[in-house]
Amino acid sequence: MKGKEERKAVSLPAELYGRTEERAKTTGFGSVDEYVAFVLEEVLRDEEQEEKTYTKEDEAEVKRRLKDLGYL
Repeated sequence: MKGKEERKAVSLPAELYGRTEERAKTTGFGSVDEYVAFVLEEVLRDEEQEEKTYTKEDEAEVKRRLKDLGYL
């Protein structure tokens, strides 16, 4: 996270918070909040990239290759 952005609270079950707290400590994060923000940013970035990965041209190329291989 960058700078002093507006913050919102999220509640976690105590067991999950404890596991997250241990992971944050062992991976060098300063707090559970920092760790959770990092993980969520990574997950969202991955999902956004997956959504943008295939263009119509990419899809056509995959179909052409599958057809050439005899799968379509």
